Amino acid sequence: MTARTEFLGTEFDPLPFGAAVAWLAARDADSAYGYVVTPNVDHMVRLADAPAEVTAAYRDAALCLCDSRVLARLARLAGVTLPVVPGSDLTAALFAHVLRPGDRLCLIGGETEDAVRLRALHPALDIVHHQPPMGLRTDAAARAAAARAAVAAGARAILLAVGSPQQEMLAREIGAIAGARGTALCIGASVDFLVGRQARAPRAVQRMGMEWAWRLATSPRRLARRYLVEGPAIFPMVWRWRRARR
Repeated sequence: MTARTEFLGTEFDPLPFGAAVAWLAARDADSAYGYVVTPNVDHMVRLADAPAEVTAAYRDAALCLCDSRVLARLARLAGVTLPVVPGSDLTAALFAHVLRPGDRLCLIGGETEDAVRLRALHPALDIVHHQPPMGLRTDAAARAAAARAAVAAGARAILLAVGSPQQEMLAREIGAIAGARGTALCIGASVDFLVGRQARAPRAVQRMGMEWAWRLATSPRRLARRYLVEGPAIFPMVWRWRRARR
């Protein structure tokens, strides 16, 4: 594995997309447990003053990949190269190129209808579902129950779709349970794309690094505060990071 690259206090694995998919494909249900996190601008802003259990969840990931073209461009301006591996694309590749007929997949989070839809879309897979309650971020008992469900499933892949940072915390807590195996991916809202509830931005928009604007236009109530109020904090963060290294 290539040495990690630090940016804004987080250690990233500088793997291109194909290498990340190959890493997933090389693992099965009996592999030593590991999990994948994909920080974007929103994650990085929150990590700036996150408690220790949240920063540890990113630090201890088997793979920490840059989800955001915006973040990658800011890193490049600061002299750091971060390959972009969008979490939504990585999750789609899991279904298209990694999972095989008969493989078990465990979905933690999402709605019951999401699991039903995934089973209809991928009938050759053995898909199990655990739906934890809301408030998982501060509900340690519910996270523990979800972690036990993930381990009990014995799945090749575990999709954690409960939002950040609780999904990253849960991913780390799964690894603390004896017998944990397989690979967990912290996928956030990617389940919406998997089941067709939302559409990705056109490829041209993605290549321009403007998918955030597409998502804002299609979900303004949900994303306006994140993108227009909280997100701009990334700019002074990058400035301070660069200044500290001069």
